Amino acid sequence: MKEGYIKKEDRKKILLITDDIRVHSGVAQIGREIVLHTSHRYNWTCIAGAVEHPDMGKVIDLSNEVAKKSGVEDSYCTLYPAKGYGDINLVRNIMARENIDGIFLITDPRYFSWLFHAEDEIRKIVPISYLNIWDNYPAPMYNKEFYESCDLLMGISKQTVNINKLVLGDRGKNKIFKYVPHGLNSKIFELLEDNDLDLKEFKDKIRLEEVNNFHLLFNSRNIRRKQVSNIIMAFRLFTDQLSPEDAKKCRLTLKTEGVFEHGTDLNAVIEYMCPPETCKVGILDHKLTTEEMNLLYNSADGVVQLSNAEGWGLSLTEAMLTGTPFIAAVTGGMQDQMRFEDKNGDWIEFNGEFPSNHRGKYKKHGEWALPVYTVANTLVGSPPTPYIYDDHHNINDAADQMMKLYKMGHKKRKEIGKKGYDWARGDEAGFTSEKMAEKVINGLDELYSTWKPREKYEFLKDTDYEKRILPHKIDY
Repeated sequence: MKEGYIKKEDRKKILLITDDIRVHSGVAQIGREIVLHTSHRYNWTCIAGAVEHPDMGKVIDLSNEVAKKSGVEDSYCTLYPAKGYGDINLVRNIMARENIDGIFLITDPRYFSWLFHAEDEIRKIVPISYLNIWDNYPAPMYNKEFYESCDLLMGISKQTVNINKLVLGDRGKNKIFKYVPHGLNSKIFELLEDNDLDLKEFKDKIRLEEVNNFHLLFNSRNIRRKQVSNIIMAFRLFTDQLSPEDAKKCRLTLKTEGVFEHGTDLNAVIEYMCPPETCKVGILDHKLTTEEMNLLYNSADGVVQLSNAEGWGLSLTEAMLTGTPFIAAVTGGMQDQMRFEDKNGDWIEFNGEFPSNHRGKYKKHGEWALPVYTVANTLVGSPPTPYIYDDHHNINDAADQMMKLYKMGHKKRKEIGKKGYDWARGDEAGFTSEKMAEKVINGLDELYSTWKPREKYEFLKDTDYEKRILPHKIDY
């Protein structure tokens, strides 16, 4: 029996609203791991979001499946498939039918604006918890009403926790703030030995037998902010510095879509930019199981992620949990995974004076990380998100880090990768499902021990509507 086990009839029942936890999106993975690793403490009802859900209108009982995977025999989990993330009428119906004790949200706040607009109704009955993320500064003051609508704000990155506090200011004095970084299943993503038979067979399957020196991996979507073309160009600049014989033994694998409307035609980029004999770049665009993904990461000498905005970067977490070092842009939550140290040797924290380390104020970091610092910012936006920085990185800096990792040799790469592996699984980082779940439980326990229903009404003065001026430095 798991520590902290509560009988099924005595547990709080929480309505989780996110992607369908049966699919493979990043937020679905996180939702699934939270359900599986907290099923001994909470009963879960889920609005299973999708663009066009084929099971819409059904109610699906996943209790037995959760019980098998979690080991908690009396697990409770039901799914309500929905278009998008549903609507307020669906929430009202589920709250009444399931006798819900709280709402738990995961993903971008814009998807939940309809729910936040009804927070005065909901929070008179149950609290709202939000596992949230924000990619970059300046602090999104336009999110203030969203954050105000929540009782428990769990920031996925240290940057997000700081943003939640900066945006709310005095309005956050009665909120609970927690740092709950992403965690993945460490029994699926694990470090394998070079002579592992499954690993050898997988390398043959994806033709890595042709590469016997250096293999880099990118695993994410082919969308603009991921800057996949920059990774290709950096790899070209790197291989140009090698002899033709050595360049032939290197490969970059892109686990992504070859062509996507929100990204570019990567096949064309490769065709025009990469001589096939000396700049080997391959696209792996078919689905792999999580077990095969573990083998793919273990086959790599390094993972590359050069996003100009990134809330967390799950591929870096997957890299660490498989003992694979990484080259990554210093932006958003990817900074957390590099473990930058301040002048006292502590893992850095952010505030209004120091909201980000993207320009490299602190240079000491975990050995498993090869950072690429920001060289320029542009302020972009849209009507729903009027402003946000894009962090831009020099592809020559990325190529230099590829060369640095290459010159280390296999033994050194395995050594630094093992250090990232140990740290990610340890108590300080806690980038595993179990440790993420512990943090979620701690946050929810504190919430339910202190929460009081929202007042029926609230008196406001016209002076309560303060000017929305950024509460942090612009140049840092």
